[in-house]
Amino acid sequence: MPRKQSKSKRSTLLTDQLRQAIDDSGVTRYRIAKETGMSESALAQFYNGHRGLSMEGLNALGEYLQLTIHLGRNPEKKGK
Repeated sequence: MPRKQSKSKRSTLLTDQLRQAIDDSGVTRYRIAKETGMSESALAQFYNGHRGLSMEGLNALGEYLQLTIHLGRNPEKKGK
């Protein structure tokens, strides 16, 4: 079931970026779940937008996918 969000907002959501990283990894979600120690059900529910992940799950997923988070904001430019 597709998530209902505008394209511009969608690309900035962390959860959608994580789902994209999962897709881009070329690794099955089954293997990611096994390698990170999370349940297949929890990962599937997160991937399908039905629930979030615990901080432990997020850390395991980020470490497994070798993700780096860059903190900061891009303020909206007014008048353009």
